[in-house]
Amino acid sequence: MAQNAPAKPGSRNLRRVLAPLALAQFICSFAGSNMNVMISDMSEDLDTTVQGIQIAITLFLLVMAALMIPGGKLTDKYGRKRFFMLGLIVYAVGAVLSALSPGLWLLILGNSILEGIGTAMLIPPVYILTTLLFTDLTSRARAFGVISAMGGVGAAAGPLIGGLITSAISWRAAFIFQALVIAVIVLLSRKIIDPLPPDPARQFDTLGAILSALGLVLVVAGILAADNNLLLMVILILTGVVVLALFFISVRAKEKAGREPLLSTSLFRNRTSNLGLVTQNTQWVLLLGTSFVVSAFLQVVRGYDAIQTGIIFTAATAGILISSLAAERLAMRYPQRTLILAGFVVTIAGVAVLLLMVTGSQTAWSFAPGLLLIGLGLGVMLTPSVNVVQSSFSESQQGEISGLSRSVSNLGSSLGTAIAGTILVAGITATPERAYGLAMIALAVVGLIGLVAAVMLPANIPTVATQEVQQPES
Repeated sequence: MAQNAPAKPGSRNLRRVLAPLALAQFICSFAGSNMNVMISDMSEDLDTTVQGIQIAITLFLLVMAALMIPGGKLTDKYGRKRFFMLGLIVYAVGAVLSALSPGLWLLILGNSILEGIGTAMLIPPVYILTTLLFTDLTSRARAFGVISAMGGVGAAAGPLIGGLITSAISWRAAFIFQALVIAVIVLLSRKIIDPLPPDPARQFDTLGAILSALGLVLVVAGILAADNNLLLMVILILTGVVVLALFFISVRAKEKAGREPLLSTSLFRNRTSNLGLVTQNTQWVLLLGTSFVVSAFLQVVRGYDAIQTGIIFTAATAGILISSLAAERLAMRYPQRTLILAGFVVTIAGVAVLLLMVTGSQTAWSFAPGLLLIGLGLGVMLTPSVNVVQSSFSESQQGEISGLSRSVSNLGSSLGTAIAGTILVAGITATPERAYGLAMIALAVVGLIGLVAAVMLPANIPTVATQEVQQPES
């Protein structure tokens, strides 16, 4: 039995376990942003439009968000490692199909659907296993720091790596790259041992899963329809809100009947966690929204190719790397609320710089200062936001909160691409500078919402070091 116990925090075995988990987060975040630099190549090769590629990107992010909560619950039923490995396989099949797709619809099946489902299956176990294996707050914060940093770097470096692969070979090779990385993760994952046995008898709320997924899909689909049909937009969004209301009604009914719902309402009674979820959502709206808007503007308006667009994004990648490398030291010295606040201030400043410098300049490097600030700001606050949410709940609720947390973050990614992308696409041919400005203003407003949520976080959230000292013995 001793061989099944989690390794001690900081041990060599535990570091080996962290590698595939962090790499899995990297490749899923990479998949959410690397297609942004392929917009021109893919739309031409697949005989579609910029909006067609935007829909494929948004659907991928949306499928992740819609299925992340059910994915988190099913890990408890079937086992965290088993679900993680199955998710890797589904993702790899989707990547190969995407590489072979002759048209937009097969791309949507492979990338948007299968890769989205695979991600929803493998990401909740990443966060649940990290919480269960890293049992003290210092090592857990360090592990979340590595995973969050890899997620941020994956999203920020996606345009550069995708641009390099597209320019050197083809956009299809970028999907083969993803499949190869998944194969490496499968090999590295052999060392992972699930610290808790699966519970096959555990109830699963199928109706709740359908209602939550359908509601989210309808809301985001409504946003995507904004530039074509305002009436359809209103109908879809209102229908989505009604379906989500029915979901919460069904949840409360199941709880009153003593049955286990898809999502416990107790998760929403923790004020600190709720505010942390808002900061998570807005962070990913900013990251993916900026990535899509800037990439589309560079390619469609300025005429840049994939590699040129990717190189410009190295500024954001560098910013995230710099702040992520300092994240552990910062977490030991400053309260998590302070780091989240500072991150939003720097990120909003970056959006403002992108808005002011780009609209008045034709040089490519006018994008660099703003992207650097956005990368620095996001890198500072990604880890504290995750740690605030995950550490607010007991081990028995990690499956639920991990699913909810990842769903909220990925919903932010899909909303970022949908909202800012829709504003940009609606006017990119007629008034490109104005469309770009409006999209960036929308992202700045989202950043301000995140800043307000950060201000409302409890002022006494301590540093990770203080949390560790105050943690009672079990």
